[in-house]
Amino acid sequence: MSPHSLQSSLSSAPIAEAHAAQQRLIEVFDMLAPKQGMTRSSLEGINLMRANTPMPRMPVMYEPSIVIVCQGRKRGYLGDQVFQYDAQQYLVLSVPLPFECETEASPGEPFLGISIRVDLTMVAELLMALNETQGTARNEPLGIYSTPLDPALSSAVQRLLEALVSPLDARILAPGIVREICYRVLTGEQGDAIRAALTHQNHFGRIAKALRRIHADYHGALDVDTLAAEAGMSLAVFHAQFKAVTATSPMQYVKTTVCITRAC
Repeated sequence: MSPHSLQSSLSSAPIAEAHAAQQRLIEVFDMLAPKQGMTRSSLEGINLMRANTPMPRMPVMYEPSIVIVCQGRKRGYLGDQVFQYDAQQYLVLSVPLPFECETEASPGEPFLGISIRVDLTMVAELLMALNETQGTARNEPLGIYSTPLDPALSSAVQRLLEALVSPLDARILAPGIVREICYRVLTGEQGDAIRAALTHQNHFGRIAKALRRIHADYHGALDVDTLAAEAGMSLAVFHAQFKAVTATSPMQYVKTTVCITRAC
């Protein structure tokens, strides 16, 4: 074999491996979630999403979660911000957010995605292990944004889906893999947002706490003055910071949350 042929063979090997891994990912997903819509996995907090046809832009409500796309593409709209996430991107929502979303899919190439609920207790344990619980974010983080999917995180997602195929593996191995995925996210570009949401050490964290309060009691008599006082902010600062995180006003957020919840 000539040096040129050897070099071409070596350079194409990673591409072939990536293609084979992607095909296996789709095969496993088809076993776990053959029907369109949301499929709850055997592990609590892990949901599989499948769409065989395009879905137009519509309001949705996501709890704090990590959303990883195995195939297809989604676009999320929050105010004037657009978030695109496909097989090369993952999305982290560090606070519960109502926003709008559209899905690209076809029968030949359906949208396949996995949603992993963010367990704040697990995150707190990981932060303690990382000695970062008292750290501060480099910048005031956002409530939602997409990030490139790196090889380590991609590998963990593949192993999680493989584990979910077997009830025994799902019970014994999958929780550890979910913990690894959370670790990868915490030590990646999205880590600041989740740490801030957990520790309440800055404006973002205080707004995150208010959002959780709204979701726990949105049928109750919530008023902005009380939410601002509980967040330790003046009314003006609370309004400004709330809109910076959610791209909407506090009362509009409550109304949207109620509407989406009733529609579900």
